[in-house]
Amino acid sequence: MDPSAPARPLLVTEDPRLLDDLLRLAAAAGVEATVAHHAAQAVPEWDRAPLVVVGADLLPALARLAPEPRRHVLVAGLGDSVHGAEAWEAALRVGAGAVLSLPADESRLAGLLTDSAHARAGRAPVVAVVGGRGGAGASLLAIALALSARRAGLQSALVDADPLGGGLDALLGREEAPGDRWGDLVARQGRLNWSALRSRLPDVCGAALVTWGQGPAAPVPPTAMRAVLDCAVRGADLVVADLPRAPDPAADEALRRASVVLLVTPAEVPAVFAAARAVPRLRRTAGDVRLVVRKGSSAVTAPDVARTLGLPVAGRLRLERGLTRRLRNGTVPADTRSSPLAECADRLLAGLLPPRPVDQAGSPRPPAPAHRSRPPPQPVGLAARWAVRRGRVPAERRRSTHSARRSGRSDRRTGDCPNGRAFA
Repeated sequence: MDPSAPARPLLVTEDPRLLDDLLRLAAAAGVEATVAHHAAQAVPEWDRAPLVVVGADLLPALARLAPEPRRHVLVAGLGDSVHGAEAWEAALRVGAGAVLSLPADESRLAGLLTDSAHARAGRAPVVAVVGGRGGAGASLLAIALALSARRAGLQSALVDADPLGGGLDALLGREEAPGDRWGDLVARQGRLNWSALRSRLPDVCGAALVTWGQGPAAPVPPTAMRAVLDCAVRGADLVVADLPRAPDPAADEALRRASVVLLVTPAEVPAVFAAARAVPRLRRTAGDVRLVVRKGSSAVTAPDVARTLGLPVAGRLRLERGLTRRLRNGTVPADTRSSPLAECADRLLAGLLPPRPVDQAGSPRPPAPAHRSRPPPQPVGLAARWAVRRGRVPAERRRSTHSARRSGRSDRRTGDCPNGRAFA
């Protein structure tokens, strides 16, 4: 057993019939397993394997070795071979969490083997994005969050859960991208493996996209939405779901599994009234609902929207010039840090994801560089005088500029001269 090889589930048995069944279940789950034919062979892999399945035949011998207690240990046997006081006592000594009998518990064991593939320390957060009204920009924010995760070096899953929307692939200009759509996923049965699912989904701007094909959209059963989200949170770093405003069984399933729900609401009176109708449903279904306020043309402010809806403000979204033109041309939105969408998504993502892991030296890794606004340019020469006239320069600078003008002195640092001309 190579210590440098990737960690794989460990099967500990020398029973050929039991081993055949375990390997068959591992193949059905889409995982490769390491086999230990003797109890001593299991010791090197005991701590690093994401899942250990101990056969009833080697269970007493492994218990005598007294391995260190750990999680994710199972005991499996054929028929009644795992029943009896001695088997249960040995299972407790190795710290087994369950004793399974084959073939009765095959489906449960197959699911646990699937979960062990690409095991992570925790489950990825699920961010659900909902529009306070139609055209609020929820789909664009969902795309921006997925692109922000890509810039941070994270794997993201982008789930399109709005059957009456235009499609996230169309917004990204990738409606012809090859891969499975909802119609292909609904037909699949059983637990999904993220590695296998990821390879079949369209890869759009570095994110695994789950969406509909062109034409009429058939409703997605809640069980299919549950299976896709459960699979994505086990394999990806971030899951973003674009949800419809109207009640929908599949959307409600995504809401129940969301770590946080972002309600995108323009700062306009009609939009706030429309969002107020959706808030009670979101609060009943989701545990954490926050606002993303999009700047509007009215005098309504983000605190006004928060007080009216009774929700905390998670982010503010500035107007973005040229966004409609870029979407019309098929250009990917929020793909640069200068975009207000990208800036808002970076800030939201920094507050939603857990702290970055530490490196080998023990110091935290530096976070992904956030968008930095440029400092305001310092007025010089004629620009300085025009800024003074418009009242855009502090009082101290106004006094110094006025004194320099009256004394007839020139200042090469600012470019001021007695005749009113500017020079470098």
